[in-house]
Amino acid sequence: MEPRERTGAAVTPAAPAAAGRALPHPARDEIRLEGVLHALSDPMRLRIVRELAADSGELSCSDFDLPVTKSTTTHHFRVLRESGVIRQAYRGTAKMNGLRDDDLDDLFPGLLDSLLAAAARQAARLGG
Repeated sequence: MEPRERTGAAVTPAAPAAAGRALPHPARDEIRLEGVLHALSDPMRLRIVRELAADSGELSCSDFDLPVTKSTTTHHFRVLRESGVIRQAYRGTAKMNGLRDDDLDDLFPGLLDSLLAAAARQAARLGG
């Protein structure tokens, strides 16, 4: 996997969402390294992050074809959101997901790029 291009644009929350539809996210200064590492330690969550990094935009939950149940997929997205790895926002009926790479790079310079490069090398080595 080639290094990701930086657009400089952070993923922003949705325009005013209906009450109850806004999802909680940690503020940048609340993101903890151990939470990020825990979130990325699961192969399905790492796969989601790799797909988001490759797209460099937002993807809806339905754009991901994961070999797990819908409830397990929901759990994985929640862990990623609550750890500060992704930002989720409703756009109409779709829940959109974007990588919080600007926040992560400011807090932990080089961490995300290193993890994504290592994951790509592992996938190539294991044929996945």
